[in-house]
Amino acid sequence: MRPVECQRESGILSPETLLLKIYYTLYDTFGPQHWWPGESKLEVVVGAILTQNTNWKNVEKAINNLKERGILSVDGILESEGLLPELIKSAGYYRVKIERLINVMKKIKEYKTLDIFLDLPVESLRSELLSIKGVGEETADSIILYAAGYPVFIVDAYTRRIFSRLGIIRGNEDYGEIQSMVMNNTPNDAYLYNEFHALLVELGKRYCRKIPIHRGCPLSILCKEVNE
Repeated sequence: MRPVECQRESGILSPETLLLKIYYTLYDTFGPQHWWPGESKLEVVVGAILTQNTNWKNVEKAINNLKERGILSVDGILESEGLLPELIKSAGYYRVKIERLINVMKKIKEYKTLDIFLDLPVESLRSELLSIKGVGEETADSIILYAAGYPVFIVDAYTRRIFSRLGIIRGNEDYGEIQSMVMNNTPNDAYLYNEFHALLVELGKRYCRKIPIHRGCPLSILCKEVNE
């Protein structure tokens, strides 16, 4: 990560200073986000799989359907595969997501319980998650951070867009490069990464959209697109 000049302030911001400035500015603006929404670790795992390529309201509807049928459990999902199309259809791409959901539940069963699975050392847990067909880095890290509670920074489309516009990254870096850049320049703290990810999503939804809304954006003082 290269130092970034803030056009409306004097001097150059170091990577650590800049990232923490972004975090605290967003935290002060939007407040704590209290992610991940979910009443249990399993609900977080299921949500991380179902939220791919859809909005959270659709995921909530699918999870509530599973709860109402009494099958929101590892065994319940594995034993009710035939019911899943109807129950999670609201999440979209349901055939693909059913396959991924079943694959994850089978992996958990290899360790007997979800708690045992999530208690694996973080490197082993990530390796096991990434070995599951259909589980990529973002989904794996969402489970690692929000369900297992390990400090890991999640990179998503909002992160790439925001950091690119701020001049922090070029935009063609891979997932691991962006993640390492953040984790090497911030305290490795699960709460911080939890809130940072959620706050970047909130900024992306409100202001840093595909067509950005500069007026009122709390990071406009740092934004290349505004200050160039």
